[in-house]
Amino acid sequence: MTASHLPSSESRVHLDSTAHLMNSISSQLVGRLRLVSPLGHRRAAPPALVLVGHGSRDPRALETVRALRDRVRELRPGLPVHLGHIELNAPLLPDTLAALGDTPAVLVPLLLSRGYHVKRDIPEMAAAAKSSTRVAAPLGPHPLLVETLHDRLTEAGWPTAMDAATRRASAVVLAAAGSRDPDSATDTRRTARHLADRLGVPVVPAYASAATPTVPTAVRALAARGRHRVAIASYFMAPGRFATQCAEAAPWLASAPLGAHPAMARLILHRYDEVRVMREPELASA
Repeated sequence: MTASHLPSSESRVHLDSTAHLMNSISSQLVGRLRLVSPLGHRRAAPPALVLVGHGSRDPRALETVRALRDRVRELRPGLPVHLGHIELNAPLLPDTLAALGDTPAVLVPLLLSRGYHVKRDIPEMAAAAKSSTRVAAPLGPHPLLVETLHDRLTEAGWPTAMDAATRRASAVVLAAAGSRDPDSATDTRRTARHLADRLGVPVVPAYASAATPTVPTAVRALAARGRHRVAIASYFMAPGRFATQCAEAAPWLASAPLGAHPAMARLILHRYDEVRVMREPELASA
């Protein structure tokens, strides 16, 4: 191109402005197309995610749940994420659902196994809500829980490598809250088996209440088998009375509760997505 055919600076500014405008229009179109199914039907906005905490008198528990909520929001910007409690802390779940009005919601229990709250309390609260509301599965068992447990143990001092003699002397007690529901114990045992596979040492589930064995009983049983280096893996969502009592029974080391670990936030979104994908055809409208 000759000098006489080169665009002037004024023309280049005009071209740049035009390109910027076209890019802006394209971005808006892409955003709108994401709301349209391949068949041309407009998709409704995704349902809100409601984290369902148990509730605790320990203020650290509420702080932990709020931190976990914030981490979920960071992972999925634009998704409405709310919090409701079964008891003891505000907002209570019925109040959260009432505030949502007609907005569809997926409830994700911040509970680690099946039990009365998962089977009765939460579904009954969901059924009383004005909006279309679904309840996701509890968080456990799942590999992301094992990832979190492993990281918490490592943070507490669990060695990343062991010789044969140390491994033969080591074990873990998976300390959980406990429940009279046999399904809860089944879920906790599955988590214990997966953690044992990850660590290469025995992992024995034990409980703070409502089930056996207790944590001290499990520690003594392991010692009788020659396992004197016993760690307590805290299978609790947040700090509290039970978590503290179990940690005090550790003859070697005790991990922190699961808390706002990044894997926990990913697990919450996974449980949400399991329900959202199932209900997506219902939410589409012509």
